[in-house]
Amino acid sequence: MGLLLKSLLSPLKKLWFRRHSIHKKRRGLYILYEDVKSCPCEDVHVLWSMLVESNAASMHATG
Repeated sequence: MGLLLKSLLSPLKKLWFRRHSIHKKRRGLYILYEDVKSCPCEDVHVLWSMLVESNAASMHATG
């Protein structure tokens, strides 16, 4: 009985952890975005735009 319950709950547990880890990553990126937005250095803004573009391209390629 315990093995059956564990096999049923394991996929749900993995899904729950994935869902919440994605949320934490997004929150971290938003905090970083706020820091970049307040930075006067143009190089930081260029690097941020490169990061955003590469992230968007990888999201479209996998999605």
